[in-house]
Amino acid sequence: MDFAPRALSLDLDDTLWPIWPAIERAERALHDFLSERCPRTADKYPIMAMRALRDRIAADHPEFAHDFTHQRRLSLQHALRDSGDDELHVDAAFDAFYIARNRIEFYPDALPALARLAARYPIAALTNGNADLERIGIAQHFKVFVSARNAGHAKPDAPIFHATCAQLQVAPQDLLHVGDDPLLDIAGAARAGIHSCWINRREETWPDDLPRPDLEFTTLAALADWLDARHALPETA
Repeated sequence: MDFAPRALSLDLDDTLWPIWPAIERAERALHDFLSERCPRTADKYPIMAMRALRDRIAADHPEFAHDFTHQRRLSLQHALRDSGDDELHVDAAFDAFYIARNRIEFYPDALPALARLAARYPIAALTNGNADLERIGIAQHFKVFVSARNAGHAKPDAPIFHATCAQLQVAPQDLLHVGDDPLLDIAGAARAGIHSCWINRREETWPDDLPRPDLEFTTLAALADWLDARHALPETA
């Protein structure tokens, strides 16, 4: 691909770390909190029942599809109220979940590759999730943080990509978006006029009904290698 990006936007969940281990730890931490403070809720809403409740709340409130934090808090309010426990526990219950949600384990290549990329490019974290870069310890690598919750739009919608360009002060054609999800990341970037790189860690087959990525690698380190090689090429007259 004959393209030299001026900036990068980078998905977080399942690009820098696997998300489900973090979610499962967070769900266990929430259940432990409820078992201690709100046992009626813990009994009525064990982990799988709480997960089903959150899915139902999300389906019932599509207006909050971009805000996972609000979905979780609504779920906790419903569970506590339905179980006869005090809704004043919502804040502390959510904190128990959120602290554990941000205890993540990076893919082995992710942190060194992120440091290499950040040394060369301004990078935006662009996520539909609610990760906390300060808690995780990687905020220093990002120039801006763009979340669906704050932007009011979620990937794959074009406005969140264009908001990222605006914050990075680059045109869409000068941005490279990097992510793992064919629809949310790659097709979303394409619809916004942005180049894309698919981090295909599980070596999956590309879905035929979506526009293909401009680049594809199995690790973030491989992308960093490719960009380093591009940067090292001599300029032609």
